[in-house]
Amino acid sequence: MKKQGIKGLVVVALGAMFVTSCDQLKGLNYTVTPSPLEMHGDKVKVKVEVDIPSKGIAKKASAEITPTLGSTTLKPVNIQGEKATGNGTVIQYKAGGKYTYTDEVDYKSDMEVSELMLTGKVFKGGKEKKDVFQPVKIADATVVTPLLVNKDFRVIYAADEFKRVTQETTMAQINYDKGRSEVKSGELKDADITAYATWLTTAQANPRVAIKSVNITGFASPEGEEDKNNTLSSDRATTAKAAVMGVAKKSGNASAQTEIYSLKGSGEDFDGFKRELKKSNINEDERNLIIRVLEMNADPAKRETEMRAMGKTFTYLDKNIFPSLRRAEIVTNYDLTGYTDEELKSMSVSSPNELKLEELLFTATLTDNLSEKMRLYEVAAKNFPNDHRAFNNMGSVYYQQNKMGDAKAQFEKANGMKDNAISKNNLAAIAGASGDRAKAAQLLGQAGGAGSEVSYNKGILNIQDGDYPAAISNFGSEATFNKGLAQLLNGSASDADKTVAASPDADSAQGFYLKALAAAKQDKLDIVVSNLKSSFAKDGAWKAKAAKDRAFLKYFENPAFSGIVK
Repeated sequence: MKKQGIKGLVVVALGAMFVTSCDQLKGLNYTVTPSPLEMHGDKVKVKVEVDIPSKGIAKKASAEITPTLGSTTLKPVNIQGEKATGNGTVIQYKAGGKYTYTDEVDYKSDMEVSELMLTGKVFKGGKEKKDVFQPVKIADATVVTPLLVNKDFRVIYAADEFKRVTQETTMAQINYDKGRSEVKSGELKDADITAYATWLTTAQANPRVAIKSVNITGFASPEGEEDKNNTLSSDRATTAKAAVMGVAKKSGNASAQTEIYSLKGSGEDFDGFKRELKKSNINEDERNLIIRVLEMNADPAKRETEMRAMGKTFTYLDKNIFPSLRRAEIVTNYDLTGYTDEELKSMSVSSPNELKLEELLFTATLTDNLSEKMRLYEVAAKNFPNDHRAFNNMGSVYYQQNKMGDAKAQFEKANGMKDNAISKNNLAAIAGASGDRAKAAQLLGQAGGAGSEVSYNKGILNIQDGDYPAAISNFGSEATFNKGLAQLLNGSASDADKTVAASPDADSAQGFYLKALAAAKQDKLDIVVSNLKSSFAKDGAWKAKAAKDRAFLKYFENPAFSGIVK
């Protein structure tokens, strides 16, 4: 805080005598808070408390006082004596009074190394008294610590869904004659069984394949007695197992010859019947009639009687639908182990087009080389053009390469393909980096759930908006330069020092500089000097910054400080 009497405002002619109007306004004291002035949220707030003593302003006198800050003129102050005419704040002659002046202006760069000045006019009876006021400094300006914020908005790479080991299945089917459960020799020559035999041979030779189970389900068609059909479906599952084990033995697959089988008889297959019926040539009205008969008759015997009563329709069903329902389904479940990291990296160079989308996206995570990442994402985008993730990730690479136009184009394309929170966050990063904070805030509001990067990016905007508690909250538990800065700006210098010391910037030029600012807040000159020396040693550009930084104003005349910034 700084106090100064009006003697600094009402100047003397030739530095020797007060002009005759000095008696119109005298003895005023003021307090500027804060002093030096500070910038927060792109604004500089000015608060001046003026104390007018008894007889400090003549009864018929008035004054118009105008503060200036750099090239910016602030709103004027008008005070007047108790008998003066005008619209100013009236101050009683004997009692004196107090006046609190406040204003807020947009920060301009010329305010950093500047002063809060006062100019003014004094009037007596409405007539201006000439040569009374000259510009006079009442405070230094401006501490601009918030401008140290790193605008390192974070982008997010869309994640792959790569799994090293996946659960896969292969299927085959054995069909049966009506009312029978024996496996016909011809069935084992059908295409699906011969293909299954080939698969078993290949799987035995492939160390990446591990058969886990074989599930066999027997079915019966929905005609005949229900109890017999239930038994028949179970018998079919049993005979199918024996047939499959025989096929496995001929194929040389040892795993499929062990007790990994699960058998189930599912009785009459009404779901399958309705499914096949919908695919048949029977017209829609007749199909609907058949389905109603099935659904309205819970009793199996009555249901079959109603179906047989359909005459030709039943004959069609018996010839074209029922045979496909008399079956055993064989589902082999196995684990498939994918390529190793080294294999993926090798194939991504030698034969990238053979890799699946998830493999390409995952392989890109195995390298820190941005050019290599881009190459893989370009392959993924070309081969799988309907998936937005490759395009988003191409944008993330461009962003890290500081190619903002290209990055924005890819993020927009990705979000156009699929509206998603990750691309919204990344577009917010583009907006924030370009200075469009309103757009960045809007997009981040739509990016919830995309990742911790969203909160970090919000924290940067919070600092720029002057909301330091929100910034600290959004930065979370991660120790970063920006979190330390937010803590310092929020009045927690010791916390700021601890955060920076635990961050990647603990030994960087800006890290040491922030620790010097924290030490200054705690009036620890020796630590200020030590940290500034370390900062300058890392990057000499910070010396010029410190030399004009009003956060160190109280040390400007101290030899220990001035000696290192010159």
